[in-house]
Amino acid sequence: MNYCKYHALGNDYIVVDPKDSPSELTPERIKVICHRNFGVGSDGILFGPLPSNLAQFSLRIFNPDGSEAEKSGNGLRIFSRYLWDKRSVGCDEFTIQTLGGIVKSVVQAGGKMVCVEMGQVSFQSEKIPVAGSSRDVINEQIVADGKTFTFCAATIGNPHCVITLPEISPGVAKQYGPFLEVHPAFPRRTNVQFMKVLDRHTIQIEIWERGAGYTLASGSSSSAAAAVAHRLGLCDRSISVHMPGGVISIEIGDGFSILMTGPVTKVAEGVISNEIFETIIPT
Repeated sequence: MNYCKYHALGNDYIVVDPKDSPSELTPERIKVICHRNFGVGSDGILFGPLPSNLAQFSLRIFNPDGSEAEKSGNGLRIFSRYLWDKRSVGCDEFTIQTLGGIVKSVVQAGGKMVCVEMGQVSFQSEKIPVAGSSRDVINEQIVADGKTFTFCAATIGNPHCVITLPEISPGVAKQYGPFLEVHPAFPRRTNVQFMKVLDRHTIQIEIWERGAGYTLASGSSSSAAAAVAHRLGLCDRSISVHMPGGVISIEIGDGFSILMTGPVTKVAEGVISNEIFETIIPT
């Protein structure tokens, strides 16, 4: 099985083209490939390009636990760079279909920077989804590991729980993220962002990603957190999102439409040996 590996601010993905994958990508195989010790190691797998009647390309996104994600901002930037490297696209705008909707993408700076129109953020409980009555989920209370937080929920095709705090750290994300990810309030689980607002144009986030765990950077998390900061009146429409892996730029348009811009780096390409699938990974 041939693969290419990229990272977007330390959030790394393996790209597998369906034509280079002779066997099915089962959840068990995905777990092995993504494993940091027993496989290639990554935060997920991008499976594409696939045919689409609605866009120029279609993409499936898999988390390292074998589950399928609706959308990934970093994954979309990486997949865009992969298409550019394969000369399937040039410098003009193109479209990609995901389970979380269709996005528009443009590759810039010789492939090293990608700009994606991520779609519109919604705070509506049914769309995210969040349990309970129909409402915008803004400044509600939630308990995780015995601590009460004030959170906002949002979706940009995948679910997010954004918690604003005066101080954040990797430790906070690692302690409370696992509890919030699987909280009963979120029927499909959720991505979690712990956010500190630095000024009208800058936020800082720590991320616990659904199906992946603690993550150095995330494009959809950046989009959701920036939208929440703007919805709460804490930030303007142009926001730099600082994460442990680096910075993503977010522009918020009408109706909370999101334009995300960030870098992509190619890491490696190679062949995955079938021998790794004979390994039993300790639980």
